[in-house]
Amino acid sequence: RPPGAAAAARPGPARPSRCARRASGGRGRPRIGLDSAAADGGGSGRCPADTRCRAGWREAVSAAAGALQAGGLVAVPTDTVYGVACLAQDSAAVRSIYSLKGRNGSKPLAICLGDVERLYRYCHVNVPDELLRDLLPGPVTLVLRRSEELNKDLNPFTSLVGVRIPNHPFMRDLARACSGPLALTSANISSQGSTLTVLEFQELWPQLSLIIDGGPIGDIQSPECRLGSTVVDLSVSGKFSIIRPGCALTPTVEILKKYGLVAESS
Repeated sequence: RPPGAAAAARPGPARPSRCARRASGGRGRPRIGLDSAAADGGGSGRCPADTRCRAGWREAVSAAAGALQAGGLVAVPTDTVYGVACLAQDSAAVRSIYSLKGRNGSKPLAICLGDVERLYRYCHVNVPDELLRDLLPGPVTLVLRRSEELNKDLNPFTSLVGVRIPNHPFMRDLARACSGPLALTSANISSQGSTLTVLEFQELWPQLSLIIDGGPIGDIQSPECRLGSTVVDLSVSGKFSIIRPGCALTPTVEILKKYGLVAESS
């Protein structure tokens, strides 16, 4: 894996930690690499909290949060594919994500939160809390009715919003550090395939403030690893509708049915 690199916060010549390694990110882009010691043995991109190198982890979270709070776009590893994040409450940054991807303005962005508790602030929830905690954190996007707390310039054409709480502690720590929702989308040009390494979205690098390199996510040779999260609409009480099967369809449906939800007729 290519080495990681320095952060947007312009740190001095401090010695690199074991978790956040510094080097030139290429094309002038600052990049921080999350050391393999912070990832599980399978190279899945998921980083168990008990294996984190605390100093380096904090350095990476702080650099990413600083870049986001300055209005930047940051490439991040998730539990499914690589994503690009910005502050959901920053309208200019949200517009920058659409420009970066060449994305149709009518396609919504999901939000990413650090904890289930935060979800109640930005969404109107009509399912049991236990159901949420069975699904989250995990590779699923829950579509719910948005609350008035969410930026009106984010998906202004719909009363719904997709919510992610990834099974990746870096992403959850980053959302907590920003004290608000992140807007999150896949790190690719719109309509192109999902990306599992930072090298696969090099064309986006010049427009990014920072790249967090978590290494390969899953098996990069497997098409199934590029399916992205399972997207399920829970906005109608007692029912669910699968918007995108994604990578976790079967376990997601099993949990929904466990709580008595029924599939909405098409």
